[in-house]
Amino acid sequence: MKIYTKTGDSGETDLFDGTRVAKSTDRVGAYGGVDELNAVIGAVRALGVDGALDEMLARIQRDLFALGARLADPARRIAGRVTKAALGPEDVARLEGWIDELEAGLPQLRRFILPGGAPAGASLHLARTICRRAERHIVALGPDAIEPPMLAYVNRLSDLLFVMARAANHRAGVPEQEW
Repeated sequence: MKIYTKTGDSGETDLFDGTRVAKSTDRVGAYGGVDELNAVIGAVRALGVDGALDEMLARIQRDLFALGARLADPARRIAGRVTKAALGPEDVARLEGWIDELEAGLPQLRRFILPGGAPAGASLHLARTICRRAERHIVALGPDAIEPPMLAYVNRLSDLLFVMARAANHRAGVPEQEW
């Protein structure tokens, strides 16, 4: 199978339900934002984070593929038959558990902090902003565009990425700069 199909040369793409849409549509922008987030998380992992953070990030990357698949499937044709393309309340709870676990080992926040720090920490701050942008694109699709737990997942993920950035910087011995 060749990587190029030439079917997108006219500026259109196929959704999972077979619908042809312009690559500039909001839906394509939403799952493109999720793909961008996934790629930057891969870059964070390539920079090197400790084993626990790396395992969390690997799981998140798999989750983001599921989210992107759901966004590319407005007719929900794959929803019932592809279980790995599902995110539910238990996945949101998993993120919340990770946030609580990581925050327990960090100094309490007293002020806003400037994004930055060690390479992995700074890159996690970047991932957080990309996550927030992807969330805005998803919300712009309307309330029926995606299952509510998936939107909650993206919202919680940006919180987790912030805490991960703090944890990566703390573990690297790089102090946070307060605003």
